[in-house]
Amino acid sequence: MRRSKPVFDFDEVLASCTQSALHLEMRDAYAVDNETGRYAQWRTGHRFDPADRASWWRPWHTQIAETVARGVEVRRARIVSEPVTEYIRFEFDGSFMNVAAGEQVRWLPRRRASDIALPGNDFWLFDERVVRFGHFTGDGEYTGEEWTEEPAVARLCSTAFGAVWERAVPHEAFKV
Repeated sequence: MRRSKPVFDFDEVLASCTQSALHLEMRDAYAVDNETGRYAQWRTGHRFDPADRASWWRPWHTQIAETVARGVEVRRARIVSEPVTEYIRFEFDGSFMNVAAGEQVRWLPRRRASDIALPGNDFWLFDERVVRFGHFTGDGEYTGEEWTEEPAVARLCSTAFGAVWERAVPHEAFKV
């Protein structure tokens, strides 16, 4: 039986990390509230200038930079269909912000993931022991999260992430 612990707080778990925070994203589009406005602006041609850090740096970037400064490795892998969706182009264009904060980002074409055993949902894996699954509707709207410390689930996520990471293309070399 799977035990969930919804009492976890993302910011607290990230702040308590000592080794790694791994994020696997597997959807081709998201409709999350904190990106809806930026995505709409991007669709009309707005692009952030990497040189104008004040215009795009957010509390999230500070949180990641502080985590990385503590010696925690923060890695994000995205499995994407090709040709990529408009939303993935938006994510790609904005990933320089994640990289500037200290995240390592890689992209894996979905066709190269066919033989990898993957969990059914996007996840964060903290220090190889705490998993946060994100749940979304078919249209990409966020519907909630599920937390677990089940060792077998953490191992599945760790193995899946490792296999994806090994095959994925580093952000700076990926072409959309």
